[in-house]
Amino acid sequence: MSSSTAQEESTAQEIHIPADIDWQMLDKSKFFFLGAALFSGVSAALYPAVGFGTSLTGTIPARALYMTALEVTKSNVGPAAVRLGLPDPTASAVASAAAGLSAAMAAQVVWAPVDVISQRLMAQGSGLNALPCKYMNGIDVFRKILNTDGIRGLYRGFGISILTYAPSNAAWWASYSVAQRLVWGGMGCLCRERQENGVISVGNNSNSSGSNNGLRPDAKTVMAVQGLSAAMAGGISALITMPLDTIKTRLQVLDGDENGRKGPTLGQTVRNLVREGGWLACYRGLGPRCASMSLSATTMITTYEFLKRLSTKNQEVFVS
Repeated sequence: MSSSTAQEESTAQEIHIPADIDWQMLDKSKFFFLGAALFSGVSAALYPAVGFGTSLTGTIPARALYMTALEVTKSNVGPAAVRLGLPDPTASAVASAAAGLSAAMAAQVVWAPVDVISQRLMAQGSGLNALPCKYMNGIDVFRKILNTDGIRGLYRGFGISILTYAPSNAAWWASYSVAQRLVWGGMGCLCRERQENGVISVGNNSNSSGSNNGLRPDAKTVMAVQGLSAAMAGGISALITMPLDTIKTRLQVLDGDENGRKGPTLGQTVRNLVREGGWLACYRGLGPRCASMSLSATTMITTYEFLKRLSTKNQEVFVS
């Protein structure tokens, strides 16, 4: 192997794998305090005004559970997978999938009731299938659900929420891990072309060079790669989980009646949905949902990765 080939492979390796910030590297107090502030702002931008107060109430504890489960699981499963002999890309995807699964399950304990309340508020008074306007605010929804259906009413659709969000999160984080490597791989190819043409920098980082240390992407380049990878993962996740999410939303917005009769079961909801528009009804609104999930995923992941960088104990740790 020639020295030129070895140097190109070293450079490609440098670009392919930016250093990940794991649980042990985080200042936990900064991580949770700044996380609450950042994600409250993101929620204000992403959630409709009618459900914002309710969503914000649940976002802070749900995000805290989510982030803790995500980082703890990833930090433990990744090294364990490597010790079992899996190559780094596979170990990273497996760890990301396991982390997404555990994080979604932890967060749903808080988020499922909040989601039920938010869906009720958003569904009333709008659209062809609107519910009658009988709720004043989130607290009113909470009280009336308890009076009508008890605590089980707040967790209506909890099982299917787990079936929706847990695999969705596993698929999303695994897809995000793979997408990042693909995008960095593309960057590596681009950099080799630029080297051949005498252009050797990546982004605007003054530390970028063609030496044995390889090319180091700057913060803007890393954020752009993370955002693009998140958008790709969001589209894939939306395509996979759209039917389950449609059914879950139907279950959450349908109420019991004053005579004590409960709302439709999961099987009845599926049958009613198929009767209305066939199986394609499960994919109604897929285009806007893909766009929405990609936008949301891009916003959330860039915020989350920025939060992790702000919360590292050693601020010099950024890329390998």
